[in-house]
This record gives sequence, C-alpha cells and structure tokens, in this order.
Amino acid sequence: MCGIVAYIGKKSAVPVLLEGLKKLEYRGYDSAGLCLLDKGQLITIKRLGKIAELEALVTPRGFSSGIGIGHTRWATHGAPSTANAHPHLCCRQSIAIVHNGIIENYHSLKKMLTSEGHVFRSDTDSEVLAHLIEKFHTGDLAKAVALALQNVEGTYGLAVMERHTPGIVVARRGSPLIIGLGKAENFIASDAVAVLPYTNKVIYLQDNEIASIAADKYQIRNLRGEAQVSQVEEIRGNIAQIEKGGYKHFMLKEIHEQPAAVQNTLRGRLQPQSIKLSLNVHPTQFQRIVITACGTSWHAALIGKYLIEKYAAIPVEVDYASEFRYRSPILNSHTLLVVISQSGETADTLAALRKGRESGAKTLGLINVVGSTIAREVDSGIYLHAGPEIGVASTKAFVCQVTALLLLSLYFRQLSGGHIPAGLLSDLERVPEQIESILRQQEKVEEICRAYFRKRNFLYLGRGINFPVALEGALKLKEISYIHAEGYPAAEMKHGPIALIDNRMPVIFIATKGLTFDKVISNMQEVRARQGIIVTVTDHANPALQTLSRHQLIIPATNENLSPLLNVIPLQLLAYFIADQKGLDVDQPRNLAKSVTVE
Repeated sequence: MCGIVAYIGKKSAVPVLLEGLKKLEYRGYDSAGLCLLDKGQLITIKRLGKIAELEALVTPRGFSSGIGIGHTRWATHGAPSTANAHPHLCCRQSIAIVHNGIIENYHSLKKMLTSEGHVFRSDTDSEVLAHLIEKFHTGDLAKAVALALQNVEGTYGLAVMERHTPGIVVARRGSPLIIGLGKAENFIASDAVAVLPYTNKVIYLQDNEIASIAADKYQIRNLRGEAQVSQVEEIRGNIAQIEKGGYKHFMLKEIHEQPAAVQNTLRGRLQPQSIKLSLNVHPTQFQRIVITACGTSWHAALIGKYLIEKYAAIPVEVDYASEFRYRSPILNSHTLLVVISQSGETADTLAALRKGRESGAKTLGLINVVGSTIAREVDSGIYLHAGPEIGVASTKAFVCQVTALLLLSLYFRQLSGGHIPAGLLSDLERVPEQIESILRQQEKVEEICRAYFRKRNFLYLGRGINFPVALEGALKLKEISYIHAEGYPAAEMKHGPIALIDNRMPVIFIATKGLTFDKVISNMQEVRARQGIIVTVTDHANPALQTLSRHQLIIPATNENLSPLLNVIPLQLLAYFIADQKGLDVDQPRNLAKSVTVE
C-alpha cells in the first residue's frame, strides 16, 4: 500500500526511481510521481495512472540528476488525482516529501498552517508534512523533520529532500522503510524488492528514527536527536525471484511456486518422527491460544484452529485483527497470541500484537518477510520461507501459513507428550509432489473457466476443515475477477443462501473424503434439485459425485487434515483463469493493496 523509492549517488536517479517504482507496483496504487534535485531546483513530475505513463513524461527530458525521491500512491485522503499524487512541495517549492501512512491530526495541523499563510494544493493529509517541515526549517533539514514529527499523530514512512542541500532525510513510525547501502550510493525504499537489484545490504529503520543520507554516509538518530546504532542486515534472495520468469502474471507464477514454497517451509523442521521448531514458548506456559490476522491470513488461522485443537488439544480463538484492537479481549500471561501476516507490516495485525504484549500475553508470529516489524516484535516466530509474493492476491503465502500452523500444532503435541499419528508426516512430505500433480491439470481448469467467466455470482461450499478453504476460494474470485462470491459451510446453505440458487448459479463444492463426506453429498443433491451448476473438487471417483456434478476436478487423496493444502490449488486456478479470460489486471486488481499498512 503506497510505495517509496529514493536514491542518492553517481548514477542518474531517474532510471533507478522508475525501476524501483515498477518493483513496487504490486503493492497497489492509483498514481505515481518523482522529484529530482536538478541544478539547484526541485523538479516534480507526477501522473494519475500507471508508472509507464509517468515514465513517458520523464524519460524524454534527459535528466542526469543523481538524487531524487519517488512514490506510488494508494488513495486514502483525497481522490486519485494528479494534484493528490506525491511528491508534495512546501509553499516556497524548496522542500519535497513523499509519505506512506496516515496523519491523524492533519485537520488541526492544516488549520494552524493555513492561519500562518501556508497555501495547500491537494486534499491529502500528507501535504501538511511538507508545510510543517518548512515551518521549522532554519537550515538543518533533519532537525526540521524531527521538530515537525514531534507535532504529528499517526503513522509515517517519510522521505524528504530540499533545494539547497544534496541529501535525503527519512523517518519512520509504523510504516516500513529500509536503507540500501551501496558503494558511493545509497537507496531508500518501503520494500526490499526495490533495492534488491542494486544491493543486498540494508538497514531496517526503526519506529521514531530519522536518518540523514548522503551518497557515501548516513547518520541515524531518534526524534530527540540521540545517535542510534543500527544493524546492517543481508537480504536473502535474488532478482530472479521477483521477475515473472516467463509466466503471464506473477500470480500464476506464484501458484506454480507452491510445491517449492511448501518444501521450504518444511525444510529442517520435518524430521523422520518429529517436528523441529526453535521457539521459546511451551504449551505449559498458556491455557489458550488466540490467533489474529486479516484477509487470506485469517482463513489460514481458521484452519489453524482445527489443527491445534485436534492435535494439541489447546482451546483456540480466531479474531479479525481489525476488530481485535477495538474491543477488550481477555489476554494475560496464560494466553499465547499468534499473529499471522505475509508482509509482517499489516497495520491492524501489528496493532493487535502490541495490544497483546501490553496485556502480558506471549506472542508468536507466522511471517514471510524477514526483518519486518512484526517479525522483530514477537517473542517467537516461524518464518514461512515462501519467497517474495508479488501478486496482490495471496497464494503461496496461504499454503505456507497452513503448513506452518500444522507444524506448530504437531510441535505442541509432542512437547505435551503426545505421539504424532502414524503416517501423518510421510503424508505431509508428499504434499509438494501432490500439488505438482494438481497443477498439471491447469488446462482442464482453464477450459472450465471459459464456461463461467461471464457469471456474476458464485457460491463456494465446504465443511469442517475445508470450510475456510471455501472462504478463501470465494475471496480469490472476488479479489481479481470482481465477481460476487461467498463461501459458506455447506450445511448452512439451507439457512439462507439456498434462496440464491438457480440455473445461473455456479456452486463450487469441496467434496474430498472425510468425516462429513456423506453430508456434503446431501448438500449437493439440494443444490442440484434447484438446478444449480455444480463444480466439484474431490479426491476420488464416486458415482454420486459424477451424477451430481457438471464438472469434476480430481485431486490426490491425502489425510483429511492436510486436504486444505491441496483443495485450495484448483480454487486459485479457477479465480486466476476467470480473471484472465475477462481481460483483467490479475496482479494489480482495482482498489486493493498488497500490504495494508494503514488502518
């Protein structure tokens, strides 16, 4: 959600900024812009729409400046427009800022600054920062930024430059920023993917820190001006991981990366007869578990509830992080709070984590991005090792989250003296190969989608541990195809949703073998009696299924408690091909952002 890129060095800044902004497109945006310090002037160019349109404006002008800041905006305050795009300038056109986050007290700040003669050119909350820094600026940009931020309530990832002094000042509170260290050049970005083509040595700026950055040096202080010591970390990964590699979209590439992603989550943790995790929490320390997450991660959490209660016999509650922070959850030292976030920067999940820590709960994170804020603040963590996920609609992170939750449930079981059920670990070891076999049915899924991509409504139905998979399948379709879809427990259909079913309604059933299989067959008969169009995901040939289904997708059989890892794959492919056949931008669906770093 929004993206920041900045550069200072000997290179021309324009190509670096534009390429960095392109790397951040996946986060979601509606406008983009950049500002260069060129011959003593701040040159600002911004545009509503795609970065390619900004590039067409900037490149012909042949700028050679070696310092600049860039931004992709996802609208919060003020509609998408060129005026509201970043960067924003102060009244004298001498200070430029780009900002991620939300300034909660911007109304009062804007009123004060307007009364002092400042003239605003946008409807954004962010522009107040440029004017506020101008108010305090007397020659030392870093000092002016620090003084300005002491008056700010809210969150920010901020990059600032001014006309008279080559250099960039950055600051962070609640919105991620990293400093990429090069040779006689430095980079700033809100996401490591933007600096990875140039360097793998980075500093993760901490909350309430300000950094003054030149081409050959940097200095980090807190808001009180006290020097801070920061650790230089090495990013794992390479540029190939964030390229499409011949696939039409990142989402399709990431769907196909899931066998390797699951293997990476399991690597070193799946032992012949046991689970190996390096955690400093033990089941004897707590009486219950609360899992909190948002979106796709929340669906994984629901599956985690099934797994932990079954294998570890510990009571589990699952909460939306966005609601958790605004009620009075009962948390104490006997509670384990598990937070799940692909990015490790999700604002609501981070706030829930901090609320849990204040209440004395032990905390554990399931995170994909190493060095992220949540990863640094939890007591213990399990990294997913899924690799970069660029597509806005999460795929491989979901299967890795479910895999990690299964490992966690079995780990707690063995710490409590229980035995891992015979054959379960060998079944788990086969999951990557089984996902591969499902992916080989891609053409069949694509053919099914041709019959339904013009439909306007879908139902997804599952039972037990696969009810959350139905929710996830429906979410994927909504996210990227803009088709209304709902997921329900199959038995709940007759408590309302059955009224929607007619001969135009595709109904996706998850009907793999398990405790409730016969019940699912009954639910399918109810849909068929009302002329619903049934598409079935199943793991075995069954005469009843054959009769009831318009289409079947046969997947490999596995332990029922591993089935979500397989059942979700056809649903991801269904969503992808329906969106692609509609001609939509699969990787950057409208109104969505990859990492929701503002409330």
